[in-house]
Amino acid sequence: MFQFLSSSVVLIAIVVIFFLMSAIKILNEYERGVIFRLGRALDVAKGPGLIILIPIIDKMVKVNLQLVTYDVPSQDIITRDNVTMKVNAVVYFRVFDPLKAVIQVRDYYSATQLLAQTTLRSVCGQSDMDELLSERDKVNAQLADILDKHTDPWGIKVTLVEIKAIDLPIEMQRAMSKQAEAERERRAKVINAEGEFQAAAKMAEAAGVLAQEPISLQLRYLQTLREIAAEKNSTTLFPIPIDLITPFIKIAKKLEIMEEKKGQGAVARE
Repeated sequence: MFQFLSSSVVLIAIVVIFFLMSAIKILNEYERGVIFRLGRALDVAKGPGLIILIPIIDKMVKVNLQLVTYDVPSQDIITRDNVTMKVNAVVYFRVFDPLKAVIQVRDYYSATQLLAQTTLRSVCGQSDMDELLSERDKVNAQLADILDKHTDPWGIKVTLVEIKAIDLPIEMQRAMSKQAEAERERRAKVINAEGEFQAAAKMAEAAGVLAQEPISLQLRYLQTLREIAAEKNSTTLFPIPIDLITPFIKIAKKLEIMEEKKGQGAVARE
């Protein structure tokens, strides 16, 4: 009799230990448990902390509420202006409703990954190359809005989408570098022309001032000679006054007039 009682106590103790092991669950702060009781999900997810389940009747599915980072692989894209490129992005999402994440979709993680890939190809295919390169914030916001709208029924919140890299073909990179070089040359020529125009305007003003006082031109000659002499070079300049050359210029003009008159007379005789 005593042996029977002792064996019964041991059996009961084993059953109790088994019950406690299968009934008591501990969930971390970032975890929630969706409990199915006889196949039907309870209205509220349990956790965090200590959870007591009914063995055999209850079944629990853990859901992680931490932010998930998914690196979208490089996708081959043909933009709206027919440029082929490779684009990859990073998607940040998390579960905000554990019940929907478990019930509405079979594998919310894989479903969100595939949706991110197809959405990236679709949005980038509807954009121009210049828009993808210069307006990434706009494209990122559009991607996040589309993904969040489609994953909301699954209990998934897409918080951020960032285009990480855009790989252009070598030919397109060369064409873009040539375009940038031509644009910089154009700016340099415009700036140079503006400088020449301003210099010419200032020189015209200076010529007007010098014309009022002819002697100032001689003073300018002397100042130039002084600047050249200060540089310690072997160059020697002899300024010749314009007045010495003026008579020769007048004689040359008279000779040209006489030759023109002779030519006109010869034509008239013929």
